[in-house]
Amino acid sequence: MPIRTRSDALFAAALEHIPGGVNSPVRAFRGVGGDPFFVESAQGARITDVDGNTFIDYVGTWGPAILGHAHPKIVAAVQAAAVRGTSFGIPNPAEVAMAWRVKEFVPSVQKVRFCNSGTEATMSAIRLARGFTRRDKIIKFDGCYHGHADSLLVKAGSGALTLGCPDSAGVPADLARHTLVLPYNDADAVTAAFAAHGPGIAALIVEGVPANAGLYLPKPGYYELLTHLCRDAGTVFIFDEVMTGFRLAKGGAQELYGLTPDLSCFGKIIGGGLPVGAFGGRADIMDHLAPLGPVYQAGTLSGNPLAMAAGLAALDELAAGPVAAEATRRTGNDASGNPPPHLGGYYDYLDALGRQLGAGMVDAAKAAGVTVTWQRLGSMFCGYFTEGPVWNLSDAMRSDRTKFAKFFHGMLAEGIYLAPSQFEAGFISTAHTPDDIDATVRAAAKVLRTI
Repeated sequence: MPIRTRSDALFAAALEHIPGGVNSPVRAFRGVGGDPFFVESAQGARITDVDGNTFIDYVGTWGPAILGHAHPKIVAAVQAAAVRGTSFGIPNPAEVAMAWRVKEFVPSVQKVRFCNSGTEATMSAIRLARGFTRRDKIIKFDGCYHGHADSLLVKAGSGALTLGCPDSAGVPADLARHTLVLPYNDADAVTAAFAAHGPGIAALIVEGVPANAGLYLPKPGYYELLTHLCRDAGTVFIFDEVMTGFRLAKGGAQELYGLTPDLSCFGKIIGGGLPVGAFGGRADIMDHLAPLGPVYQAGTLSGNPLAMAAGLAALDELAAGPVAAEATRRTGNDASGNPPPHLGGYYDYLDALGRQLGAGMVDAAKAAGVTVTWQRLGSMFCGYFTEGPVWNLSDAMRSDRTKFAKFFHGMLAEGIYLAPSQFEAGFISTAHTPDDIDATVRAAAKVLRTI
């Protein structure tokens, strides 16, 4: 097992000063047992902890590191921006450039507003939808996480058509009652909800691909049904692409599924690893925001030059993928140590690695006689220790979490860092190589035989 002397000492100190010793709950390892380690540095597809242990990383700072850690173009962009000033509270040119880039990548976005986190983006989009429609109720889906705003920390009521109840202390019941929580992928439930509440529903919000209960995919036609129901009821269709935006394709999950949502929410990749969020969509809805309209939203650090510079560098590199591929095809690895992408670009390369990892994991589980349902889309993945299929939260909850905890710690001992929870997605970056995937599969084959 890796030596943890310095990490253990730091965690003991953190417990004295920070609630639970962490600044975001999943980092505490409560879902797998044991104590977290502390990172000293990260480069490419690897992280190194304060005790000198190095791991192949499949968390990727929970999604933003699609180009790997400390990508030289992002680092250079942040350094150049910092010299000019870290924050102004005044419009800066990078905000305009980033807005143009987001619109170029995502055709459904006609106007966009930047903020500082995915939570802030979804919270603001829901407020905007309520202000635009002059309605109060919203629909969300069990297992979809949209940040920790009060309207969204709501669990299902006692029946399919009952309004929600608080899922966290501190959330007023009077606010939660405006949120209707439905099972994901259940066409009958959402159709019935619109039949019962349609004229009062301001917004329906759904993840591009639910990735906060592991990873499961929409059934064929499901998102088309949501689009149709929202359009007929005058409900704002909000597509939460905080995780999937710019990761599954240039245009995110909505490009893959051929959708045109009314509003979309973004984060993670568009900050290049710095705190950022954004929401955008139809101009007639977005123009209800202050200073043009009556819906208030503001932020001192919104559109700050460091996050904009990092995000622009990330999106520009993703956009240049096919060009980079041709340039590196003859020369091998690029300046950051990344292997040359496929000639189709970074997204083809990421998908190829995802296929390689999935095939290897399925074979490893079969050889070990362990039941695992492997779910993947592009560079996002999750393995559930249960019989498939997994279509929603109820299916995901069948997974054997004791086996997952053993698997997690076994992989960590082999130098592979996965999300410390059964109910989180994993991420592949362009910095990962086929050799990294092979090493991961070999480690999994070894660990699976022990659980």
